[in-house]
Amino acid sequence: MPTVRRPYADRLRWPPAVLPPSARCSSAGYPQARRARETSPIIIAVTDLAQADTAPSGAGRPGGVALATLRRAAPALLLYAGTRVLGLVVLAVWGAAAGRSPHQLLSARWDSLWYARIAEEGYGYTIHLADGSVHSNLAFFPLLPWLERGIAAVTPLTVPDAGLVVSAVTSLLAAWGIFAVGDLVYGRRVGIALAVLWGALPVGIVQSMAYSESLFTALAAWSVYAVLTRRWVWAGVLAALAGLTRPVGAAVVAAVWITAAVELLPGGRWRQAPRTHRRLLAGLVIAPLGWLGYVVWVGMRTDSPTGYFDVQNGWGNGFDGGLAFAAFIGGLLVQPPFVAGIGLLLGVAALIWLYVCCIRQRQPLPLLVYGGAVLVLALAAKGYFGSKPRLLIPAFPVLIPLAIALARLRPARTALILGSVGLASATYGAWWLHGSGPP
Repeated sequence: MPTVRRPYADRLRWPPAVLPPSARCSSAGYPQARRARETSPIIIAVTDLAQADTAPSGAGRPGGVALATLRRAAPALLLYAGTRVLGLVVLAVWGAAAGRSPHQLLSARWDSLWYARIAEEGYGYTIHLADGSVHSNLAFFPLLPWLERGIAAVTPLTVPDAGLVVSAVTSLLAAWGIFAVGDLVYGRRVGIALAVLWGALPVGIVQSMAYSESLFTALAAWSVYAVLTRRWVWAGVLAALAGLTRPVGAAVVAAVWITAAVELLPGGRWRQAPRTHRRLLAGLVIAPLGWLGYVVWVGMRTDSPTGYFDVQNGWGNGFDGGLAFAAFIGGLLVQPPFVAGIGLLLGVAALIWLYVCCIRQRQPLPLLVYGGAVLVLALAAKGYFGSKPRLLIPAFPVLIPLAIALARLRPARTALILGSVGLASATYGAWWLHGSGPP
């Protein structure tokens, strides 16, 4: 007899307790999705070896599991792809009217130029500005340039076009990972809404640029998923790769480490699942290797143990607890017409409110740690403040309360809301790239 897969929150107990019905999406909110999860003969994720032994026939075969998970994720991926295509169509129309090349906007501006130069020439390029700032390409982590160089070497594509291919593929993988997390914890409808919401972020157009946000979010989402399903080695490997992609890779490492620490505490799963001991320890060791390895390499290259942080200071980046950002918002609030300052203040308040909702819903620990760390690193850092919206793109867990609310609505109303949000995002993204855009 095939085993019946129970909802994630009922299978795994995260401190301090199982998610109460009032804090998670109730079965009354989306009965079809809940019943489907409870009666499906296909096990989408196996949380440990004991469950693997009782999996239904065919579910244990890698090919069968992959096909089943892809089928389950297909609506989310199709809707996400539609959202991104809409953004590109609006950008193309806007570019035609403005006499600008959408291809150039997506592949050859701002950070994409730095990534392309690293892929073509390696590290060592530095710009000395008139104000005394020193911009070194050592500030950019290497995984995206490595992929761009590798693709350009084996295909007719140029390095910038290879960057667009990486973003196109990894944005779909990111949407899949985000859906998988939402589906695992709250059900399929929430997972679909979560993936589409991520694609319809106001600056979601960055997911289609030759930037590292899509690549990083894909690695982060699947690493968090691996932690949720106790695949510790995979969680560590993906966290290490995320650490080679962006500085915020430290947030993924934190999710792995803190969750593992809870597992090791009395009352955790350490004693109940002895066969995972070595895997857990291996994941702990592997997780920080990417981020730490690059920071150490930059220190050796610059002959300074703080070399990487010195490089970031040259760009005006650093961590000051949010003082510079607060002063920036305060300055806008005292300058008529005050709209920009009020808008930023409301945006920050909304993000904090959403994260508080995540805590009140008692989301699984890896999601709370990862989402909170991304928020802190983005909002409490100094630097170019126009980049804040882009830096927040990987913080998909804070969208879960909105996804839950959408999943409780009638499908027609959910589709109308998501479609409207997607169109607004596409329009804003086109305007943004033709204006200030991401730094």
